Amino acid sequence: MASEQQLQVLVVDRDEATRIDLKEFFAVEGHQAYSVSDFEQVIGVVKQGRCQMLMLDVSPPADPAVELLQKVRAADSDLCVVCMTAAPSIDVAVRTLKAQAFDYLEKPLAPEELRAVIEAAIREKGLLVDLESRLNQEVGRRLRERRTEAALTLKQVANRTGLSVSLISQIELGKSAASMSTLHKLATALQVRMNYFFETI
Repeated sequence: MASEQQLQVLVVDRDEATRIDLKEFFAVEGHQAYSVSDFEQVIGVVKQGRCQMLMLDVSPPADPAVELLQKVRAADSDLCVVCMTAAPSIDVAVRTLKAQAFDYLEKPLAPEELRAVIEAAIREKGLLVDLESRLNQEVGRRLRERRTEAALTLKQVANRTGLSVSLISQIELGKSAASMSTLHKLATALQVRMNYFFETI
């Protein structure tokens, strides 16, 4: 089923047939996948932020792939990594999950199972949250963080800014976008520069 938004998926597998099959699968599902067989290329792609999901083959010999996963985690602690293998092993499964792999699947991959994993990843990791929503959530998080540091209640911030408690609460929850005028009032009340709200974006 096609999605209104596309996942960017990197497929890392030494088997060409698997790479082709997965690229076709993701295309049918409405996502975009590209593949590499060389582990050396992966970290560069990850650091550039070019993918939201990594499909990583950890078939024997598994050590190089598990080591790659650990390097991926060092480069991007939040990237969704789904491991797959033609030879399931409890030891390898434990090692990948310790490195925060999202799932560990057995080849050949069943379309229904893979589809369920993708849907779970989108839901649990918010992979298809659009840029505006991400911005609102981060501004809200920073606002709440600063208000808590200053030991101020919503009511106190409302009194200082002339904004309603309801609006401030909605902004903190990421459910409402703050105008530049509103952000200026909040920044003044919380004694921070306006760019404070965007520093981590």
